[in-house]
Amino acid sequence: MGKLDALWQCNLLKWLREEKQSRRLILFIVFVALLLDNMLLTVVVPIIPSYLYSLDESAALKNNTPHEQGPQDKVHSIVSLYDNSVRSFTSNTTGRSTTAPSAAQLQANSTDCPQSSSLLLNENIKVGLLFASKATVQLITNPFVGPLTNRVGYQLPIFVGFCIMFASTIMFALSSSYALLFVARALQGVGSSCSSVAGMGLLASVYTDDKERGHAIGIALGGLALGVLVGPPFGSVMYEYVGKTAPFLILAFLALFDGALQILVLQPTKVEPESQKGTPLLTLIKDPYIIIAAGAICFGNMAIAMMEPTLPIWMMETMCAEKWQLGVAFLPASVSYLIGTNIFATLAHRIGRWLCALIGIMLVGVSVICVPFATNIYGLILPNFGIGFAIGMVDSSMMPIMGYLVDLRHVSVYGSVYAIADVAFCMGFALGPSIGGSIAETIGFPWVMTIIGIVDILFAPLCIFLRNPPAQEEKIAILMDSNCSRSYSTQRTNSLSEHMDQMHEEYN
Repeated sequence: MGKLDALWQCNLLKWLREEKQSRRLILFIVFVALLLDNMLLTVVVPIIPSYLYSLDESAALKNNTPHEQGPQDKVHSIVSLYDNSVRSFTSNTTGRSTTAPSAAQLQANSTDCPQSSSLLLNENIKVGLLFASKATVQLITNPFVGPLTNRVGYQLPIFVGFCIMFASTIMFALSSSYALLFVARALQGVGSSCSSVAGMGLLASVYTDDKERGHAIGIALGGLALGVLVGPPFGSVMYEYVGKTAPFLILAFLALFDGALQILVLQPTKVEPESQKGTPLLTLIKDPYIIIAAGAICFGNMAIAMMEPTLPIWMMETMCAEKWQLGVAFLPASVSYLIGTNIFATLAHRIGRWLCALIGIMLVGVSVICVPFATNIYGLILPNFGIGFAIGMVDSSMMPIMGYLVDLRHVSVYGSVYAIADVAFCMGFALGPSIGGSIAETIGFPWVMTIIGIVDILFAPLCIFLRNPPAQEEKIAILMDSNCSRSYSTQRTNSLSEHMDQMHEEYN
């Protein structure tokens, strides 16, 4: 068995060495990196609201537990909206002993479902700020990571992103306070910036054909979709039956696998700068067509970003939802996102990426407005499915068109333009939870969904401008020179072949 294992390992290493330059293996590495990043992004969605609520409830319990009481017994009750129960504590004349209610009383109380609580509503802002911290830090980091890839290549930033993501995952597992969870979430933003910007730029550089690039980016976004798909139900089930620490430790183990694969294949210690200087980031930001594509990514994803912190709390308040339901509610959106990215990765190239984005943003707006009409978890299936499918249409159309716009209008170096794409994605996930949480506390969750739905519907017609974006004059000249040289080469080859045929006939 030892010889067989050694032979298998030798063959595996040999295969990896031979496949170092394989585009498929690079695509797999980027796929896994996006998968782990988005699993960590979404696994906290069902865990954090419940966990923070339990921390605040414990603090309230300590503040309300009497230490010294008068001669008469007093009963103190704390309403738990999450567990749907009323917890009563009775103190005697000495204040040293308490009596808990019986199991029958708790079961009777668990049928009561209060509709409002200041403690529960206050979680909107805390959870919203915590979720937005990752996207905010990533938003700040992206403008530095994009130009950096032009200097050192894509391999080193991807590996640095893995290291930071691993540290963030371990910190999530061990944190037991809001402050430490906030730091872990913010640290994840730095790692995610390195992985996503460098990963997309690497794919755009190795897949030069527009159709192949769209297909490859669609597969990579499938990793993102799979992470979004698996994250919430995986987090809710593990949190319900195992605890908070377990899902993060499993993600840390998977991250080690991806890091080992990067060391063997990408050789991150090797610096490979781009052969030509890319277009400055500020010039790309001034391009109106890039801004429209970035806006589609931002507003399309802002809808689901607003739902992440507010939907679980709204479900706890109106549906008396259990822990596992808080994550499973996002399952239809995740499944449909995976379907949408795979279908439109190739279909969008045929029917027009601008049209797919326009229809997708319109569908996001309509589906989001329908979410508050649900009265139970089953009523969320159809609108959440529509949201995920529509966002899949937008992302799988706009990510490839970012590379296409650079090829058409600027220098074909992709780090900066995918930094802009990631900035747009992060703006959605930074503004969504922070603004959504505040608005939900002020005017309610239904109005939050209505506002973002109307914004998406109003933005959608701008995608028409991406139907036939004009190329810059320099690019047209280069393309014409390339075509002329190719035509001259073809004519010269044809004349030589005719001359050889004539000589052959004379010889015969």
